[in-house]
Amino acid sequence: MGAVTDAVKGFGVTFAHMFRKVVTTDYPFEHPKTAPRYHGRHILNRHPDGLEKCIGCELCAWACPADAIYVEGGDNTEEQRFSPGERYASVYQINYARCIFCGLCIEACPTRSLTMSNEYELARDSRQDLIFTKEQLLAPLLEGMEQPPHPMRLGDSEKDYYVGALTNPGTSAGAEHSSMGPGRYRLEPHGGVAFPGAEQQADRAAAHGPQEGVVDGGVEAGVPDGSYRHQPGASGRGQE
Repeated sequence: MGAVTDAVKGFGVTFAHMFRKVVTTDYPFEHPKTAPRYHGRHILNRHPDGLEKCIGCELCAWACPADAIYVEGGDNTEEQRFSPGERYASVYQINYARCIFCGLCIEACPTRSLTMSNEYELARDSRQDLIFTKEQLLAPLLEGMEQPPHPMRLGDSEKDYYVGALTNPGTSAGAEHSSMGPGRYRLEPHGGVAFPGAEQQADRAAAHGPQEGVVDGGVEAGVPDGSYRHQPGASGRGQE
């Protein structure tokens, strides 16, 4: 008797769903709407004059529990200025094969440079293409913005960029809703990042032939242009 009762209960769940409205999304022709605070592809925001908000502090890389972010800081000069202040991110990479979209990197960013958009179509045919570079992550230039490098336009010091930033946030306002939209990203060519031992790895790959995946030293082989790209690994959080 107990078995019959359990069977009736089980079929009861099935019968209950038979009379519910069927929700079908005509994807990919119609993209479902995401929640306002959906955690999607990252965006590196700009100041209203076009300078980058990222200062290359690497706090996002240290906060990332999946070790998916790699940052190399560079020094600004009066002739080559990419952000207010002393430093900027000369190299910025996010490995979406590792990213868990937790948003801890967003919380760690002191300048609100890094935000997350509603872009969710991140599938690729190879793991190399899942490593997004700074050029791919930077927000597009809006009206009134100038392509860096250029001098500071909003004041004489970096303080002028943060006083009143809430009323003039640049591309941080509404960055959760990417202007590129789902499926409208653009892949940029990547020339690779030099790192200690790169030449030895290249010689080894040349001797054994290209192969997909990760080889010794945290380097991915088989990049189409023959270059090598740094893969953030155990030492990916800003190599000393």
